[in-house]
Amino acid sequence: MQGWRVWSAGSILAGMSSSDSQARVRMAEAASGARTYLVDMAPEALPPVRPRDLHAAWDSARGAALSQQWGRPLMLRFRRADPDVPATELALADADACCWAAAVDGTVGLASAYGMSLCLRLLALVDLLPRAPWALPLVAIQRDGAAIHPALLRAAAETPLAPDASFDAAALRTALQREASLPAPDGAAAFPALTRPGARA
Repeated sequence: MQGWRVWSAGSILAGMSSSDSQARVRMAEAASGARTYLVDMAPEALPPVRPRDLHAAWDSARGAALSQQWGRPLMLRFRRADPDVPATELALADADACCWAAAVDGTVGLASAYGMSLCLRLLALVDLLPRAPWALPLVAIQRDGAAIHPALLRAAAETPLAPDASFDAAALRTALQREASLPAPDGAAAFPALTRPGARA
């Protein structure tokens, strides 16, 4: 397609399936500076990410926001496997969303399915917190960064995104409750105990 820059996922996708590694991300930039990314897979088909990458993306994005390093508007267009189903389109025009997306683009990059998944999971987690009071005690915002409960990081890194690239709150909470049955990793002692399946919130 004329005007599109094409990338194929590179070595950052080591360990992912061949279908993930072959997914293409194409980008076109308008004269205004606005960018459109065309992704050859649906949001819910994007691969899981490493929890440590999600935490690093959070810290990088928060640092960019504190420094007022605002990003440019983005349009994301995700193709469906069924050609009869319209593509999913997402517009990132909010200043904070653009800033956080630009921070991911400047580190991991948005030119792969992995980078796109990392960006959308970060935005979905930020979007979820105000409407999920049960998750708020698991995030401690500090001057030098954020402390995020490892179980919440793992759940957000591995739970599939919804078709609109958000997190389904019930699905994420179910994944988080599964984590409650696992041994707590180092660094989790400062957080309250997770609610176990069947317990009241």
